[in-house]
This record gives sequence, C-alpha cells and structure tokens, in this order.
Amino acid sequence: MATGARDARLNFRLPSDLKEVIEEAAASLGQSVSDFAVSTLVQQARSVIEQRNVTVLSDRDRDRFSDLLDEAEARPNAALTKAAKRYKKQLG
Repeated sequence: MATGARDARLNFRLPSDLKEVIEEAAASLGQSVSDFAVSTLVQQARSVIEQRNVTVLSDRDRDRFSDLLDEAEARPNAALTKAAKRYKKQLG
C-alpha cells in the first residue's frame, strides 16, 4: 500500500452486524479497522480495474486472433494507418 500522507477520507454507513464482521476480521489479522478497510478496499479496487483492462478470449477466439496476426496478406485498414501516423506524430 502507498505510504503517503493520509489526507483523504471516505465515510459510509453500514449495518452494525457487518461492522462487527469487519472488526473481527481486522482483529484476527492484528490490524486496525481503518487499516483493514483501506487495504481490503484498495485490493478489491485494483482487482476491478485489472479485470476491466483485460480481455479474456476463448481458445477458439485466441487462435483466430493469432491466425489473423500471422496472415502474410494482412494489411492495415485506413483507420489503423491514420492512428499509426497520429501516434508517430505525437512521439515527435
């Protein structure tokens, strides 16, 4: 976890039975409720972001994608060519 100044805050309400579960879990790990909540929330947030950024293909789709990349006759379409030029221009 990042070790910066603790200058931001999250506030939320939850049922007391869930608070007790969180307190028990934090205590079992020897953490404060705050440290436990932050580490758990950050871990879950990173997982959600990673899942959003990863495309999972079936074996069939992976093989088809790979075959398309390997095709000797494959040529970029106009949109890809334009995007490549724009990218090269941005790099300088």
